[in-house]
Amino acid sequence: MTNNNLILHIPDEPPHDLHHQPTVSVFASSIDPKHANQIVRRLNQIAPLEDLRHVKRIQKKVLEGGQIQLSVILCLAYEGDNQLDHVPPLLQELISSYQLSPFITKVCKYAATSKEEWQEQCKFWPTSYHPRTYNIDGITGFSEEDSQSVLKFMQSAVELATSDGLVVNAAVIVDPSAKQIISTARDEVFSWNTCKDESCYRKSDLSSSHPISNSLDPQKLLHLRSSCNHLKQSYARVGCLYPWQWAEQQSHSESSYYCHPLRHAAIVSIESSAARDRHLFPNDESSKEKNLESDHESLSTSSSSKRQKTVEGDDKLNAQSQTSNQIEDNDKLNTHSQTSNLLSARPYLCTGYDIYLVWEPCTMCAMALVHQRIRRIFYAFPNPKTGALGSVYRLQGEKSLNHHYAVFRVLLPEEALHKCDT
Repeated sequence: MTNNNLILHIPDEPPHDLHHQPTVSVFASSIDPKHANQIVRRLNQIAPLEDLRHVKRIQKKVLEGGQIQLSVILCLAYEGDNQLDHVPPLLQELISSYQLSPFITKVCKYAATSKEEWQEQCKFWPTSYHPRTYNIDGITGFSEEDSQSVLKFMQSAVELATSDGLVVNAAVIVDPSAKQIISTARDEVFSWNTCKDESCYRKSDLSSSHPISNSLDPQKLLHLRSSCNHLKQSYARVGCLYPWQWAEQQSHSESSYYCHPLRHAAIVSIESSAARDRHLFPNDESSKEKNLESDHESLSTSSSSKRQKTVEGDDKLNAQSQTSNQIEDNDKLNTHSQTSNLLSARPYLCTGYDIYLVWEPCTMCAMALVHQRIRRIFYAFPNPKTGALGSVYRLQGEKSLNHHYAVFRVLLPEEALHKCDT
């Protein structure tokens, strides 16, 4: 198996068997082609297909002899609804007006995710197919070089997850354009660490803010010795797998031991990334405030000057006003340009970054990564209890969100989590 085959894209929607796609029943009827526009317009008003936007309202068939037959979807037909008793009154009026003869047929329940799916769907009833209008590296496959890089970063996450003998989830945020680790973190749901200031991130950041080391070997993950002893600890301390475990353990905690239910690895890594930005770009906030004050003063002066010159109405002063305004505008443009260049040096949240997680994140962590504008998520092991990116939910396919990332699973043996004697 090549490295490229170890990285699987998790699509926005669960895949369906091409020949057994989920369907729903609808009422349909043949119609006279000359009445098609009026009927469809009226149906869209009184019986819109809100949950079947991918299904076309009209089906066109060419019969023998070249005659065209049109059929239209009237409304959904619910289970056991073999008669028209439950059809809304306005729809019944439409049926009577055009002397329609309703019948029940099947249409595909979900929009096609591939051209092959779409071709199969149209055998039931015509649907629309809209391929992706954007491309994210890896969706159509990884090069060997990119595969090596992905496996190396995932190895870093796995090693971090098992670094102190207790298996927890671990996160590694990476800038893929520079192949540079931005921040790393482990679950801190159960922790003896009481550090609360920004100095906590700096120790790990100093060692992880450089491009990836060439000493990392992805084959180490794939060819572990068969004599490895399984870790005695279970995965009960993995925050995303057992989000309520902290409550059960809290009563048994020691004095120096604390529980925090929100400090999952992904959340802590985001916090560390933000602390890194504040440390590397300490003057951004003060510069922004000064420029805003400068803009406010310039705009106030400009407005006052314009009012005075309008009242005087002198041609010479108007000419001077135009020259003065041009100078002011140029100064403001230069000020905005300098501010924009300064702020662009600081990343906006985690835009364009990748994150590597040992376990599939829960809904809380997955949503936090949406807010952070993460570009790609890689995880090694599924989360059958609370997984939000394929196992239980597919947050990456939620159309109501204002940001979407691509999700990949890196296929690793569970032995990768087991320590071996060297």
